[in-house]
Amino acid sequence: MSGFTQWRPHPWHGLDPGPEPPAIVTAYIEITPFDVIKYEADKPTGYLKVDRPQQTSSSPPSLYGFIPRTYCAERVAALSPGAKRGDGDPLDICVISERPIDRADILLTARVVGGLQMVDHGEADDKIVGVLLKDPVWGEAKELSDLPPAFIDRLEHYFLTYKLRPGEPSAVKIQNRFNREAAFVVIEAALADYQTHFAWGGRGEIKSR
Repeated sequence: MSGFTQWRPHPWHGLDPGPEPPAIVTAYIEITPFDVIKYEADKPTGYLKVDRPQQTSSSPPSLYGFIPRTYCAERVAALSPGAKRGDGDPLDICVISERPIDRADILLTARVVGGLQMVDHGEADDKIVGVLLKDPVWGEAKELSDLPPAFIDRLEHYFLTYKLRPGEPSAVKIQNRFNREAAFVVIEAALADYQTHFAWGGRGEIKSR
């Protein structure tokens, strides 16, 4: 977001999706690899809140957040076989950094390299994968295949288990891993879904249509 803002912008509605979306995007980070609590942005206020403690020993292998001004609704769901609808949240993104980043509630710029096609309780809940722009190790990665397969395996395992309760079956399915071009299509669909479902009010207010 260019220029000065007198008040802190809402991380979902008040920030730009990136300098060159869908290839280079802004990510608002909610969770780090050091967190065993699931944090997420509170939709009415934009403040980071506690969603739930993790029920298993699994921890996120990367930074995890969302791309501002995206929304997972009918266009995103249409790209995901088996999904009945979008999950009604901004589009999630996992960002890889060689240097440890141990704090959330931050912004960063990421290069999109691919993603995971995930369905959660029948809802499209895709996870875009990106690398920290100008990262000295991963910054030149262009495709998901440029990342270690073991790391993508860990991402999959995290999302398959992050809502799991002991003794209960998982309702999460990862149907596919997709490359950069497919990730661009998902991001563009989420940007379009946002434009369809939200509009700016006359006094800088965001209003759901």
